[in-house]
Amino acid sequence: MPNITIYKMDGTEAGQMTLSEKVFGAEYNEPLIHQAVVTRLANERQGTKSTLTRTEVRGGGRKPWRQKGTGNARQGSIRAPQWTKGGVVFAPKSRDFSKGMNKKAKTAALISALSKKVADGELIVVDGVQAKEGKTKEMAAFRKALKLDKSAVLVMDNDDMNVILAARNLKKFSTLPVAQISAYEVVANAKVVLTKTAVEIIEKEYGE
Repeated sequence: MPNITIYKMDGTEAGQMTLSEKVFGAEYNEPLIHQAVVTRLANERQGTKSTLTRTEVRGGGRKPWRQKGTGNARQGSIRAPQWTKGGVVFAPKSRDFSKGMNKKAKTAALISALSKKVADGELIVVDGVQAKEGKTKEMAAFRKALKLDKSAVLVMDNDDMNVILAARNLKKFSTLPVAQISAYEVVANAKVVLTKTAVEIIEKEYGE
C-alpha cells in the first residue's frame, strides 16, 4: 500500500498515512481518463449558437428582376446567401453536445487519475486547512509553504467559507468540496491537495 506524508499548513510534516491500494494504487488507464475529460468538457458546452438559413430569413419571396434580358446575372431571391441580409450557407444550429459516461467508468477514471498523482508525487495530504480571517494572505502563505507554484486544487472535506473566500483571488489555485471531485479536476491541475478527512471520505466512497 502506498504511504504518503501528511503536512501542516506551515509545510512541516505531521506524520505518515497509509493510502488504500484500491483507490490510490490502481493502474493508469489513459483512455478512460481521456473519455472522462472529453465528457466533462462536452457537457459544459452550451450549443446555443443559431443563425438563419435562406429559408428562414424574412422576405425575398419575389424574384428581384426577370430571368432574361436585363444584362444582370439571374437571381431568384434577395435572401440568397450572396445578397446582403441574405441567409447563411450551412448555418450553425443549436445542438446538444452532451455525452454520457456510466458511474463505474467515472469512478475508475477518478481512481486512475488519483493513483497517477500519487505515483508522480503530485498529491499532497494536509491534516487540515483553515483561514481564521478569511484573508487572501493566509492561503497565499499556505500555498507558498507547500510550494504550490503551479496550478493546484484544494479538495476540502467541508465548506469552510473563510478558506473559500481566502483562496478565490489566487491565480491557478482553486477549492473543491470532496463530493465534487472528478478525474477532470485531478488531471487539470499540476498538484492535488487533499485534507486528511477528504482522503478518508474518498477511500470510504470508492474503496469498498
